[in-house]
Amino acid sequence: MVILRWMGLAGALMLPLGAVHADNVFITVASTTSTEQSGLFAHLLPSFEKVSGVQVRVVALGTGQALDLARRGDADVVFVHAKSAEEKFLAEGHGVKRYPVMYNDFVLVGPKVDPAHIAGGKDIVAAFQKIRATQAPFVSRGDRSGTHIAELDLWQSAGIDIGAEKGVWYRDTGQGMGPALNTASSMNAYILTDRGTWLAFRNRGDLAILVQGDRRLFNQYGVMLVNPATHPAVKKEMGQRFIDWLVSSEGQKAIASYRVNGEQAFFPDAEQPGV
Repeated sequence: MVILRWMGLAGALMLPLGAVHADNVFITVASTTSTEQSGLFAHLLPSFEKVSGVQVRVVALGTGQALDLARRGDADVVFVHAKSAEEKFLAEGHGVKRYPVMYNDFVLVGPKVDPAHIAGGKDIVAAFQKIRATQAPFVSRGDRSGTHIAELDLWQSAGIDIGAEKGVWYRDTGQGMGPALNTASSMNAYILTDRGTWLAFRNRGDLAILVQGDRRLFNQYGVMLVNPATHPAVKKEMGQRFIDWLVSSEGQKAIASYRVNGEQAFFPDAEQPGV
């Protein structure tokens, strides 16, 4: 699923010439569905756009797809959450530098009836083992997103080759976090989700957080300028200005101030990153 914050052509044609010119002062940020669907960008971007005069157009995808978009030179900045994939992107020469920005955590959500009997535990690996043993319904994003990468790492840590062992109990959706949560809600299935999207998700049905607090559920977000040496069309000055704002005291305060139903969704850590 792609979420694009964009002005339509028809709307642009209706604007005065000066307004159209002003609208051309923008950068494209390839980011994740979790940052978009949690509402974080709607909270952050007006503040940055006000102080900079630069519009930010977000293409929200899974982390893998966002990095692929940047590899093609179709984004100026990437803002994602899979450190191993981000480091590979840098090693390939597509990015300039990775800046840690913020973190939250993943949580394991599932039906309150809890057929795998995992509720209240803090050992995420043990929970995955019980889900596999009981073959309780499990929904995966299956989209190379940061969440999907984290899920695959957890299956591996649990000693489970999910590619070989998954059956009808395991549903690959190939979708963003919100639609995947909708599928889990309709199926009464377990699912790994970032906390920010879960807080903003309304169609919970019988789902609740069952496992949280394991250090292996830490979820770090990083931001990178796409390398203008590799992709000359990159708007490096404006892109770097956005990055500098995110990691500045002003940007970090804006991240810390974002609440969903009274709960802080993301925690700034540009100065002292957890990972």
